[in-house]
Amino acid sequence: MSINRKKIFRPPPPAPTTIYVRPGYNRVLAEEFEALKLKRVGLVADKVEAHSQGDLRENFGFKAAKDAIRAVDRKMTALDRFVARNAFIEVDPAAWLTKPTDTLHLGHVAILEKQDVATKRKHRFTFLVTTYGETATDEESGIECLPHTSPLATAVLGLAAGSETRVKLPAGESILKVLSIRNPTQAELDRLLMPIKPPEIEEEE
Repeated sequence: MSINRKKIFRPPPPAPTTIYVRPGYNRVLAEEFEALKLKRVGLVADKVEAHSQGDLRENFGFKAAKDAIRAVDRKMTALDRFVARNAFIEVDPAAWLTKPTDTLHLGHVAILEKQDVATKRKHRFTFLVTTYGETATDEESGIECLPHTSPLATAVLGLAAGSETRVKLPAGESILKVLSIRNPTQAELDRLLMPIKPPEIEEEE
């Protein structure tokens, strides 16, 4: 006798997103995961020790260790997903000093004009289009890091100086115009590129 089984359609997982990172980023990811694993081992030992101390209903050490283990597990899961969903390509910022500036790409310094469509207000910004996760600002030159994965960077990458595009950004619809494109100086890179840190990943519910 045949059994009718309900067919459940599961779409294939999306292709990994390409993320450009500085040399050493993949090593930092691996070290962060290993650090979380070691932390979990220590917490499990604390939980076992607390468990041996009697009544679990009022054993605050046991409950604290249990909650801490769950928090570490969530971080490890989030990091796993981050790695699985992205393809990391390491790039050397030294190449940014001399790359062509006919169109805007990773590693360029650009002056952008942003006009809010609703209010007609205009703002100018000077950005270094950077690798993933960079957030520094150079107080001396006023240049801000703009990660290439950000909505603003995604909207203007590939444009030539003088070009503009109309986009919908999180803050609303805007007209973006690339006023100029240039290479950064070594001094600017030294001030803007901070030591590589593990990503701050939002935990999924």
